[in-house]
Amino acid sequence: MTRKAYDRAYFDRWYRHPHSRIWTPGEVARKVRLALAAAEVVLGRPVRSVLDVGCGEGSWQRALARLRPLATYTGVDPSAYVVRRFGKRRHIRQGSFGHLEQVRLRQAYDLIVACDVLHYLPAADVIRGLAFLAPRTRGVAYLEAYTSADDISGDRTGMQRRSPAAWRRMMRAAGFLACGLHLYVSAPIAGDLVALERPPET
Repeated sequence: MTRKAYDRAYFDRWYRHPHSRIWTPGEVARKVRLALAAAEVVLGRPVRSVLDVGCGEGSWQRALARLRPLATYTGVDPSAYVVRRFGKRRHIRQGSFGHLEQVRLRQAYDLIVACDVLHYLPAADVIRGLAFLAPRTRGVAYLEAYTSADDISGDRTGMQRRSPAAWRRMMRAAGFLACGLHLYVSAPIAGDLVALERPPET
């Protein structure tokens, strides 16, 4: 894998510059509303806790703070720049997806997020991180991953071009069942849903 520096220049290029940014604030907000709504349907109540792994500068934190001001947010990101600049203000801790056991985290979260992160990681880190997160998913997980079948624009450096089937195997092996639109539930939660709410794999 190509190593990248997740410094201010990286985030300026891919998240702020109008000609090269990957997402606009409006697009991020729509993803946040989707994930919140799905989690709250499953939970039957408002989301109270969110874990955002590979959170970058915390764009989800800002949207969540507006939509669910009483919910607690924990961000995790490997970037020293991010933690130094935004850690205290946006509740971001330093850590990596593949070594979440080294980060002090709660036992369960209403909503778990890994947005635009998984397809840059080696398989061992994906497998280890997913296995850590599945039993901690109390509502839903928003696990955004792009495959070799997708036409991707933006930052392609270090991207792991895995097939859709490979991603499905990794998700299912970790205990995540797909609901569509990058949304997943853990197997015990899927068992509580009615027949047509359940993922088609079950």
